[in-house]
Amino acid sequence: MELPGFAVAVWMFVCFCASVGGYPNGKVREACTSMVPCHGGSPQLSPEHTITVNGTEFKPGDNIEVHLSGPDFEGFFIQARDAEHLESPAVGSFALADRRRSQLLTCGRTKNSAVSHTSKAKKKDIKVYWIAPRDAPKHVQFLATVVKKYRIFWVKIPGPIVSQPDVLSPTPPLHATSEAISTSYPVSSISKPFSASGCGSMKFCIRNPSNCDPGSTSCFFLSFQQEESSVFIEMSGPSEGYLAFALSHDQWMGGDDAYLCINEDRHVHVSTAYPKERSHPLLDSENALEDVSWRLVDGVLQCSFRRSIRLPAYKGRFNLDTSYYIFLADGEASEGGLIHKHRRQPLVTDGLYNVTGLPQDIGGSRSPRLIKAHGALMFVAWITTVSIGVIVARFFKPVWSHSFLFGKELWFQVHRMLMLTTVILTSISFVLPFVYRGGWSQQAGFHPYLGCAVMALAIFQPLMAGFRPSRHAPRRQLFNWFHWSTGTTARILAVVTMFLGMDLPALHLPDPWDTYTMIGFVAWHVGTDVLLEIHSYCLVRKVELIEDDRVQILQSLTSAEAEGRLFKQIVLTIYVCGNIVFLVAFLIAINQV
Repeated sequence: MELPGFAVAVWMFVCFCASVGGYPNGKVREACTSMVPCHGGSPQLSPEHTITVNGTEFKPGDNIEVHLSGPDFEGFFIQARDAEHLESPAVGSFALADRRRSQLLTCGRTKNSAVSHTSKAKKKDIKVYWIAPRDAPKHVQFLATVVKKYRIFWVKIPGPIVSQPDVLSPTPPLHATSEAISTSYPVSSISKPFSASGCGSMKFCIRNPSNCDPGSTSCFFLSFQQEESSVFIEMSGPSEGYLAFALSHDQWMGGDDAYLCINEDRHVHVSTAYPKERSHPLLDSENALEDVSWRLVDGVLQCSFRRSIRLPAYKGRFNLDTSYYIFLADGEASEGGLIHKHRRQPLVTDGLYNVTGLPQDIGGSRSPRLIKAHGALMFVAWITTVSIGVIVARFFKPVWSHSFLFGKELWFQVHRMLMLTTVILTSISFVLPFVYRGGWSQQAGFHPYLGCAVMALAIFQPLMAGFRPSRHAPRRQLFNWFHWSTGTTARILAVVTMFLGMDLPALHLPDPWDTYTMIGFVAWHVGTDVLLEIHSYCLVRKVELIEDDRVQILQSLTSAEAEGRLFKQIVLTIYVCGNIVFLVAFLIAINQV
């Protein structure tokens, strides 16, 4: 199971099902057998629409005009079936009267055996032509599913029965009614918030934040309690739209067993679903859930239900006596019960768990480990090592000019070591998102593009330094300018990239704390830089200028700088400590998401 990608997943996205009303373009082949929209609700019981035909008899090859009419509707699905075996496949084929509003679909092995809508545009009537096949049954009945709005639909509205000549009418008369395929189930209200009592001893629980109280308005809670051959499930969290959890064989969305609680006009619908990769989940037309209850109070959505440990009759439902990764997601839902992609990364367990095994009380993470490592390494590189390296090179040449390490001046060795560390950390961090995503992310905005630019500049800097001219060479000043400008550009782009990355769903550090902390770091670095610049300027002002034969001599600039050695070392110590504080704060925040 960009879930990006929502990402999360869970992995949850705008819910357009493979159904009559779920696909605005009417591509609803998944509904060929049941003719039931995958909207997760129950069909209406009293049809408002009627089917009429222009004849009651047919011979193979005949065309019969079929007319569906009634109050405004958005979607429809028409078939003809054997009137004596209405659960059998579709019979015959159709021809269109209006290609703008209707289209042909192939159900089973029969080409053009169904008709559906082409768009959600409202319509009052549809006319099509049914072509009788050579092997037609004696009696054929027309059936229609009509979608008025997403949650308002009728299934298998019975139409007229047409028969071949000299064939007696079916006895007793056959009917196709909505009641026959009703997907409704008893629903009751939850009287009080869920309790974490028994978590880890009697039931398997997932809580975020860890050990939070399910009754609070900031706690996401999911519990599983085995009761003989079934499992009782509770799910709650702060959401005005929907809550969902899914069982997955991996940490990517797709091919999972999902369960949704959707708030529609202060009424909660509970449904099973099947997410296909990073696309919209398909809500099941038939629910395998029992004892459904829900509660919506103070912005906290709660729902509970029971399901059997094994459900061999329901395609897509996993056995609950096996280990899975568990996703927990939330998001917004619009009018009609349509769910939208979750704004933040779903909560995902760190490992595989069997919810019917040993009871546990665990947490989870909304950020994958590889993404956490990516963020942590980038913070270490561009908040700590590169910033200290720049300060050392800019202000500590005269202070450490007479100190040597491995045959080179101390300031240069420290600067080079810190910058090479930055390049190594950046290179490792750069690879991690590609390993996690398996390629380029299309849902990360400008962050990956700027990240590539930073990586290129970080590699270019040491390569350019390898060709540094000697100290008194004519091109040394040009080199210094390019070296400074490349490094400064890389640092600015790195800070901008980190600002953008902190709010991406895969990491999403807590707002507005992350932004303020990042602004604080930038102000801390700039302030330290300005303080040391002012200090250096004050030292230069102390230099005595002596003119002799138009030659200006600086009186021991090195000794003047040495007077401020203690001050600079104190500032550097405070600066390093401050950077470590910022780094630790970011690492703690990353570890908590």
